[in-house]
Amino acid sequence: MIVAGADGCRTGWVICRRDTDGALDIRVVKTLAEACEGLSILAVDMPIGLVDVPRPPRACEVEARKLLPGKASSVFPTPCRPTLDCTTHAEANALSKSLGIGLNQQTFHLFPKIREVDALMRGNEALHSIVYEAHPELAFARMNGGKPVLAKKRKPDGFAERLDLLARHGFDWNPQTVSGAARDDVLDAIAVCRTATLIANSTATRLGPADARDRYGLPMNIWF
Repeated sequence: MIVAGADGCRTGWVICRRDTDGALDIRVVKTLAEACEGLSILAVDMPIGLVDVPRPPRACEVEARKLLPGKASSVFPTPCRPTLDCTTHAEANALSKSLGIGLNQQTFHLFPKIREVDALMRGNEALHSIVYEAHPELAFARMNGGKPVLAKKRKPDGFAERLDLLARHGFDWNPQTVSGAARDDVLDAIAVCRTATLIANSTATRLGPADARDRYGLPMNIWF
């Protein structure tokens, strides 16, 4: 069984594949579709399933923030579906505000990746049983006995702490340059690859109701 984790990076997606023998293969691909080939499970750090109005938010996000005290801000608010057609932050923020609450700049920067995942999932129903939404900080918290890792992953101590957690759970990575991706992007891809392993083994935890779906039938759950 081959599983993988995916995290968005500046040149596309950094993918961590784990083969049946436990070996990790880390590479950057341009599109998420490329990463899906030959996989049993792909856990991706990007929202799947979008609400039509920003309030109330997706239940899985609310639950995720409660599990990450001191790190709740790492769970970005998912944009409502109508804003995805906007081409500027000002336009998206104004539309989101008119529907209930504004939209921050960080979330707007994720629009291209969110659109890509949304189009992929809506265009191929077979992927609904392969591609799952995950969150690296929830993955690290689970590896850390349920406690969020509060040190920032871009700082040496936060990076080292997460690297150690991954190694202790069987995901050794000797930090090296991965062209097109930052080191912390790679860490996140490995973390959600572990989540993919848990999903494949039926031992992952699901946030949000099992039947939570958006208007296109896409699941609104976060797994860790």
